[in-house]
Amino acid sequence: MQYQAPVDDMMFLIKDVFDLENRLKGIADFSEFDAELYNAILEEAGKFATGILQPINRSGDEEGCQFDDGVVTTPKGFKEAYQAYVEGGWQSLTASAQYGGQGLPKSLHVLVEEMFYSANSSFCLYGSLTAGAYHLLQAHADDVIKDQYLAKLISGEWSGSMCLTEAHAGSDLGILKTKAEPQEDGTYKLSGSKIFITGGEHDMTDNIIHLVLARLPDAPAGPKGISLFLVPKFMVNDDGSLGERNGIRCGSIEHKMGIKASSTCVINMDDATGFIIGGPHQGLRCMFTMMNLERLSIGLQGVGLGEMSYQQAFDYANDRLQGRAEGVEGTAPIIRHGDVQRMLKTMQAYTQAGRALAVWLGAWLDEAFHSEDEAVVSKAQNMAALLTPVAKAFFTDIGYEVCTIGQQVFGGHGYVREWGMEQHVRDARIAQIYEGTNGIQALDLIGRKIVSNKGAFLSELLTDMRDDMQSFSDTSHKVILASQLEELESLSIKIVEHFSADQDKQQYIACDYLHYMALSLYAYLWLKMAETGKDGKKESMQFFFNRLLPRAYGLKKSIENELGL
Repeated sequence: MQYQAPVDDMMFLIKDVFDLENRLKGIADFSEFDAELYNAILEEAGKFATGILQPINRSGDEEGCQFDDGVVTTPKGFKEAYQAYVEGGWQSLTASAQYGGQGLPKSLHVLVEEMFYSANSSFCLYGSLTAGAYHLLQAHADDVIKDQYLAKLISGEWSGSMCLTEAHAGSDLGILKTKAEPQEDGTYKLSGSKIFITGGEHDMTDNIIHLVLARLPDAPAGPKGISLFLVPKFMVNDDGSLGERNGIRCGSIEHKMGIKASSTCVINMDDATGFIIGGPHQGLRCMFTMMNLERLSIGLQGVGLGEMSYQQAFDYANDRLQGRAEGVEGTAPIIRHGDVQRMLKTMQAYTQAGRALAVWLGAWLDEAFHSEDEAVVSKAQNMAALLTPVAKAFFTDIGYEVCTIGQQVFGGHGYVREWGMEQHVRDARIAQIYEGTNGIQALDLIGRKIVSNKGAFLSELLTDMRDDMQSFSDTSHKVILASQLEELESLSIKIVEHFSADQDKQQYIACDYLHYMALSLYAYLWLKMAETGKDGKKESMQFFFNRLLPRAYGLKKSIENELGL
């Protein structure tokens, strides 16, 4: 089945739900953009996803990346697709115009990314890492580094990678061992190995710019002793041309459950030349600029794969004839069966609410990065910090669930390769693990974003939501939502009071709490979407309130049991 880019639903969010044109009109960087331009970009992104990326998705999964003596070859068609991606300007979409980017809003880019993840998740990862790399360098590198590297990363001529994980450390970056020795010329020599490096080696670009966490000789122990270095695959001459090969190479690639066309590498450094970014012992602070953007991107992988799974399941359910249904002579299409309707409505309700939350978070990021109003920036930074772990974890937990539901709609056909549903399940599974496992996202939410500031970020968000709800006309569902938000706030206060100093207790309830908050946010977004009067939204909202929001009640009870209430 051919992917159908949901441009109409995306433009519905841009225009009718969030009114992005007006929300962002006070930001100088976006003053020349309007809804007509956003629609044109989404239309073209949909064509690229359908015409270029989807046709090489299954073949890329079957062929996978190949490794031979340090050289990684991507599957057939990937190099040509990447060239089309670069020529189409997709890599430069949100990058600064100062270095050749288009400077478009993140709230638009999340929708483009969703389409590309729907069509070909493995391919999308290469560009995602590169985008994160240039945003990090733009925020933290000196002008010499910016002038030498940003333009070619933004154009897509070079790509980027993020080198954090080591075999013994996993998610505990504080115990990483990669060393960086200072040199007389101001550079550093790095030695060590990294694992699970997405896009760490491939054949689609002339150079790969690795951003590597390492320790200086005098570094204090733990996370505070980590520094960040730019380590190019090929050294770059003063005139911008490529020089000699650097001492950083791929030792092997992983053989994975899914995303097989994405090269996941072991990267070895032997006196590799690097350049410090952001100053000594500032590595994690700088890297979080990239990590937080990647976490949203990976969340979108869950939304995108969920959308693709839904589309295929919906079409199959209309075509597949089996069983009897009232009002149908002979064998009925399975979409007439209540259980299949339940599955499809669940897939749709979760996916469309996730898309809405992605645009909402994207708008906060636009204000955080581009507004010149300090108060707006401060608030936007708080909201983005609060919502990022929710988006990464819930999008991917639910994305995996939605993909398995789609597989279930197909029955036995969903389990065999022919129909493509099992690939979605395999590809979706990793999104719950990388860029910080979803358990880590939940701990970040409850520890750093709730307990540490005594619920201030959440209170700020709830104030905005309640103000917005004043204009909602649906009284019955507004009452339910108001009660839900009161319970979320009350529960959060109790968590702050009970668990401020108890790390173990926070861990017991963290994932339940993240899902509880996410369901509350989805309820708000569904009611907000239904208020527009758009066809089908009210029915989907009612389904969410009746069938999915009640999941929050069980989560709340589980948390209260742990609190001893």
